[in-house]
Amino acid sequence: MEALEVRNVVKQYAEHTALNGVSLTIPQKSIYGLLGPNGAGKTTLIRIINQIINADAGEILINGELLNQDHISIIGYLPEERGLYKKMKVGEQLVYLGQLRNLSKQEAIERSKAWCNKLEIMEWWGKKVEDLSKGMAQKIQFISTVLNDPKLIILDEPFSGFDPVNANLIKDEILELRENGSTVIFSTHRMESVEELCDNIALINKSEVILEGNKREIKNSFRNHTYVVTHKGKLNGSLSANASLVNERSLHDDLYETVIQTSDQTGPNDLLNELIKHTEVNGFVEKIPSINDIFISKVKGDSNE
Repeated sequence: MEALEVRNVVKQYAEHTALNGVSLTIPQKSIYGLLGPNGAGKTTLIRIINQIINADAGEILINGELLNQDHISIIGYLPEERGLYKKMKVGEQLVYLGQLRNLSKQEAIERSKAWCNKLEIMEWWGKKVEDLSKGMAQKIQFISTVLNDPKLIILDEPFSGFDPVNANLIKDEILELRENGSTVIFSTHRMESVEELCDNIALINKSEVILEGNKREIKNSFRNHTYVVTHKGKLNGSLSANASLVNERSLHDDLYETVIQTSDQTGPNDLLNELIKHTEVNGFVEKIPSINDIFISKVKGDSNE
């Protein structure tokens, strides 16, 4: 059984189609990246899952059940637009939000303090939200999202406002949430976070899903027989017709780094055997396209159709 299934969801605003037959499959206990350029339809889909707005057509299933009001209690949602009560103290706010999520006051206090200690902000417990930095307020918002131990967590740009140290702290917490049984969906423009965290991804562009699946399998499917070779001396185009030099640059002394692309029929051993006839090879690695490379190529290609 999947944690979440989106089946042929359609949403239209007047003349604008925000979602056009979108379907996704999100496995249990996974981290799922929802990607796409601005205006692609990601936020609309997130709002439908959270029952903030309704779809015009299609259906959504959570743990095999059609989406209904009972699911609100098992979903934690961190919206891109943050919303905290600025005049309230941090502790009061977290306890209040925890009680809204069906925790008793004592449970809300205990869990809030545990999370504040975990995220190293216990010293701010008695301070007003308006006195917090953007990053500190973001931590409070994150805590309020996961306070009641939701099994489906939706994070919209969760790393906004964080410095690298605190971004890594939140990344570790997201990984731990998955290990503890939660399914995490997050929407972000930070492709390095997708590389580090995601098990599966979907790319939405112009209201439609143009790519979905396991991250590793998707990256492998975009392999294009490109290798990065570190070697002594310039190659000077001395390779066979089955291999072409994409780029060559000097590193230091007589050491060079060259990017080489081969034909489909030429394997890495074939290329390496040829290289050692012409140069001393110090490093040899296949260049796998990054999620950022794939994102750009797919969105650009989709725009040209």
